[in-house]
Amino acid sequence: MTRSGHPSPATGTALRAARGLLLACHPGPTAAVTALVTALAVASGRGAAGAALVGVAVLAGQLSIGWCNDAVDAARDAAAGRTGKPVVDGTVSARTVRVAAVSALALCVPLSLASGPAAGAVHLAGVAAAWAYDLGVKATVLSWLPYAVGFGSLPAFVTLGLPGGPWPAWWAIPAAALLGCGAHLANVLPDIPADLVTGVRGWPQRLGAARVRLLVPLPLLAATALLVLGPGGSPGAGGWAALAAAGGLTAAGLVLGGRSPRVPFAAAVAVAAVDVVLLLAQGTALTAS
Repeated sequence: MTRSGHPSPATGTALRAARGLLLACHPGPTAAVTALVTALAVASGRGAAGAALVGVAVLAGQLSIGWCNDAVDAARDAAAGRTGKPVVDGTVSARTVRVAAVSALALCVPLSLASGPAAGAVHLAGVAAAWAYDLGVKATVLSWLPYAVGFGSLPAFVTLGLPGGPWPAWWAIPAAALLGCGAHLANVLPDIPADLVTGVRGWPQRLGAARVRLLVPLPLLAATALLVLGPGGSPGAGGWAALAAAGGLTAAGLVLGGRSPRVPFAAAVAVAAVDVVLLLAQGTALTAS
């Protein structure tokens, strides 16, 4: 701080870099995934300390993934004119983001393993899959696979950290993996034209924006069916209502998609919200056979 009361140049630079790092970590998805998995840990029976440990491990992993993405894509983002990216607009350097990504990844290792070797290994496998996406798989026809592995690992990370280290119920992992595939399609959809210009030809880019808009809700609807019907027994009124709501939203997205390209995306977000509620509602049934 200078005598005039204004921040010194060094302080201003540090604050600018901190703001750039916050924006470069993809704060929306990072916060959403961290909150979801932490809530899932609470619902499954992890105590306060265990749920907090899950939360910080997932946060470290998600920070590393987001920063890795922006560091690797810096030149491609600049070529595509994505001035909203903090590395592109000069808010933070690619080197700083790269160092932050590696640091967060290093921190993620002990934080993950603190839930136990099996739980930690599963979570780190999911984080490694996401890094593989950032480092090149995103430009291949298998771009969906890291999302499926990354999201699919999360229920196992939660349950394997419980006493006795139980595996999740058979339906939990494929439901989470389908949720990840839907997230991949929805996340890539707005960037397809720019991705094609810069040579990124992953699964959604090869399908094209029009097909992706129609496809986005379908894996999410399949996840809904698994979450409602998978646990066995009668789904109850709430389960049938959730399945009907997801089906109706999907149908509306497909029928009205011709009127507005935003409708299928909005429908997919709504179905994903239904899936998240269903997943949390399973609670301790997450480990049932």
